[in-house]
Amino acid sequence: MASKIENKPRVDSDCCPSIAAVDERPLLSSGQAAELMALFKVLANDTRLRMLHALVSRGELCVGGLAEALGMKPQAVSNQLQRLLDRGILAARRQGNNIYYRIINACVTDLLDRGLCLVDDECERNRA
Repeated sequence: MASKIENKPRVDSDCCPSIAAVDERPLLSSGQAAELMALFKVLANDTRLRMLHALVSRGELCVGGLAEALGMKPQAVSNQLQRLLDRGILAARRQGNNIYYRIINACVTDLLDRGLCLVDDECERNRA
């Protein structure tokens, strides 16, 4: 039986306070693993990651604002937004002729931040 790593960093996040830490959960079922894989597939897209980062930075943006921030056409932005809406990552609200999008789950912001941390750590290791 494998022992737990004693000096591992503890995730102190309030995005999911009612959910047990990953090391305290039972082994993932096949269904849970498939659902997690589907989520990561949605996030494994450079455009959608850039969109999420723009939304984290600015809080809420309309399609035109996102398109301008990313240097993309509004139609291309709309197509990618739909994927994030379908997964429940974003919410939308209408104001006049514009629809504004925002991240509705703090875990998404935390995941993006931790992913950037991993990338930054890798860059630091490669420089050393």
